[in-house]
Amino acid sequence: MVQYKNPILPGFHPDPSVIRVEDKFYLVNSTFCYFPGVPIYESRDLVNWTQIGNVLSRNENLPLGTCAHSNGIYAPTIRYYKGVYYMITTNIENGGNFIVTANHPEGPWSDPHWLPEADGIDPSLFFDEDGTCYYCGTKGDPNGAYYGDNVIYVRELDTNTFSFVGEEHVVWKGALRDAVWPEGPHIYKRNGYYYVMIAEGGTGPDHAIVVARSKSIYGPYEGYRSNPVLTHRHLGFQSPVVAVGHADLVDDTEGNWYAVMLAMRPMEGCSNLGRETFLAKVEWQNDWPVFNPGEGKLLESGTLPFTACKSYTDGTSYHFYENRLPFEMLMLRNPDPDMYSLTEKYGWLRLSVRKPSIRETSNPSYIGVRQTSMEFTAETMLRFVPEQGEEAGLALVQSNEANLRLTYTKSAETTELHVVRCEKGQETIVANLPVKSERIKLRLCQRGQQVRFFAALDDQPEQELPAVVDAHYLCTERAGGFVGCTVGMYASANGRDNGNKAYFAWFEYQNL
Repeated sequence: MVQYKNPILPGFHPDPSVIRVEDKFYLVNSTFCYFPGVPIYESRDLVNWTQIGNVLSRNENLPLGTCAHSNGIYAPTIRYYKGVYYMITTNIENGGNFIVTANHPEGPWSDPHWLPEADGIDPSLFFDEDGTCYYCGTKGDPNGAYYGDNVIYVRELDTNTFSFVGEEHVVWKGALRDAVWPEGPHIYKRNGYYYVMIAEGGTGPDHAIVVARSKSIYGPYEGYRSNPVLTHRHLGFQSPVVAVGHADLVDDTEGNWYAVMLAMRPMEGCSNLGRETFLAKVEWQNDWPVFNPGEGKLLESGTLPFTACKSYTDGTSYHFYENRLPFEMLMLRNPDPDMYSLTEKYGWLRLSVRKPSIRETSNPSYIGVRQTSMEFTAETMLRFVPEQGEEAGLALVQSNEANLRLTYTKSAETTELHVVRCEKGQETIVANLPVKSERIKLRLCQRGQQVRFFAALDDQPEQELPAVVDAHYLCTERAGGFVGCTVGMYASANGRDNGNKAYFAWFEYQNL
């Protein structure tokens, strides 16, 4: 047996989708405006996951343009049929719904097969026993009476030409009367029944998982009388886990069933980590799925009938001796070819000090990782000689309008360390410390909703800057959107064009 602890993928891991191929599981998540897109994880026990790549790793299959922070890539679904892996998703501002394919889960993945006839969002695929593929999606009801009045529809899809066959069939509008935001559909088949499982209530406090079944792929579908099959909305705002929904089912080689889904863990009423991936056991009773039987909610921990494969790590030190970035590292939108280099100075990551800033919906010089705990430290070693108005250092990013930075900069004739708080796009320097050095170790540390800042010049002892920043404003509830925070290395000329460079010797993220 292996012990699991929820969430199984902490931090910014929304909209999970999972499959099993033989004895291995593969899982993908949404990434919105981040590049590369749609991380793909592999596991043998549903607990210990290893990222083996990113499905959308090239500009050709991930055009993001200047998309807003919570636009871009929504709700991917991963499926497998006869040697081919399929990932289908929505690029909100740049193309709509599309499919990419691969012969191996780590890639390479194809360029997009765009589906211009596929309206709406949250697409999924289902392969029936005879090999017929069906597209299942979400769109607004053309006769809808209110905002969020959606329908779930199904249509046959030819995977040779990636074109639709026949007519579209609306199969469900959700479990509740006047349901809001029925979305995120997946289709399964078991014991002669087709099941449509969806999210409902919006991806917030009213989120829920509901299910319907039919003897025919096109319906009519019968909603389960015990819907929702899982929700935490009745537990109130005091619940340590909220917004439970958007699930996907998978079985193991022994016939046991499980579900992955998103949920959030507020800290003092705020969800800085965004939507994370959780796990639940599922049993079939009277041909209906029952989540965590006898409990009816997500559990903090439990056991699974697998042999543990590896231990989860709460942190990583990143060194820059290879010619590619680690799979976990993320950038904002499509990176400019000159944004960074791993070869210009051996063992150092070079960020170009370019015009774009973190405040814009552009591609600033930023490379980070997901924040996975409310108790963490992030640090780096920086080599940088700033020119007027430039900055380089560390950034904690919820969005372009909500972020927090510890950077080395030049103001007037003085070089200084700045702590910069950006809320709703408005920046405030909350601390500054005059320093002069070409080599500085920078560290920020968050405990709960309090963030502190530290620096060590050359080989001198570390000192704390005179600032403690309240991080509540970096949460979904206040800043909005669908993302969690990331933290990483940053450089900007803030609109200037000086051609300077900042070098980072390493980057370390560690949960405390």
